[in-house]
Amino acid sequence: MPHDHSHDHGHAHAHGHSHGHAGHHHHHHIDPEAGDLKVALAVAVNVALTLAQIVGGVLSGSVALIADAIHNLSDAASLFIAFFARKIARRPSDAGMTFGYRRAELIAALINYTTLIVIGFYLIYEGIMRFFEPPEVAGWLVIIVAGIALVIDLITALLTFRLSKESANIRAAFLHNVADALGSVAVIVVGVLIVLFDWRLADPIATLGIAGYILWMGFAEIRGVIRILMLGSPPWIAPEEVIASMESVEGVAGVHHLHLWQISEEVASLEAHVVVEPAHWPDCLGVKQALKARLSAGFGLGHVTLDMEGPEDACPDAAAIGS
Repeated sequence: MPHDHSHDHGHAHAHGHSHGHAGHHHHHHIDPEAGDLKVALAVAVNVALTLAQIVGGVLSGSVALIADAIHNLSDAASLFIAFFARKIARRPSDAGMTFGYRRAELIAALINYTTLIVIGFYLIYEGIMRFFEPPEVAGWLVIIVAGIALVIDLITALLTFRLSKESANIRAAFLHNVADALGSVAVIVVGVLIVLFDWRLADPIATLGIAGYILWMGFAEIRGVIRILMLGSPPWIAPEEVIASMESVEGVAGVHHLHLWQISEEVASLEAHVVVEPAHWPDCLGVKQALKARLSAGFGLGHVTLDMEGPEDACPDAAAIGS
């Protein structure tokens, strides 16, 4: 029977895409290979920039240049992690991973958001220290380098923008890039202010502003990723509404042990025990079919497992949700 199961799983996956985002995301799918190419190009561009900045930094003796190179290396690293997670996530289910490998993207997103938050806290530390000792800024050279870095960041952002809308994994790498682009903008603005007006405080103020924004983005996005990894119910579905809807189906006496979770961003799943009224027990299959149709149409749940129970073999004192 393995073939049938995989067909059923594919069907569920299709449902997850078509309905799973009722009131959530609307996807316009990009060919996965084309997506991979864009991410690979973004990695290449960032690695090239990193190498150029290191060479420039060593030749000019600018510590700022080498620091910026390390920033871009972190962009390349986050994109590199995202790239491999995309590849792993497309592997089919096997005996070792019966749910498939889709969560690889969520784990990559968790790693990248965590590093983004660490960078945010580090920038706060940097910003505070700079209030006490404003650094010497090398003027035009720094501004020119930041300008080049900004162009590279914008190219990377353009390469990954569409993908970032449909994947938490790419969105995490994309936000690393946005954070870096903001850093480049700040360096340019601060550099100009210092060169023209010698306003040293512009640097720590900008640093703290960017740090605040990075932390706000990082914490806002990481919550959704943790929710899926913790097998949280899909945010766009209320379990109480699901139970009420199921119990309104003819022949259903009650629903308990309901579990709702997401295997990935697209695929939402449900399992539950359903108590069938005695009069409808002979047509237990019909009741099950009606329930599946209701769950698919009403909540976009295509991946549904129902344990049908007669009134005499129903679980005693069962919790409606969970356990």
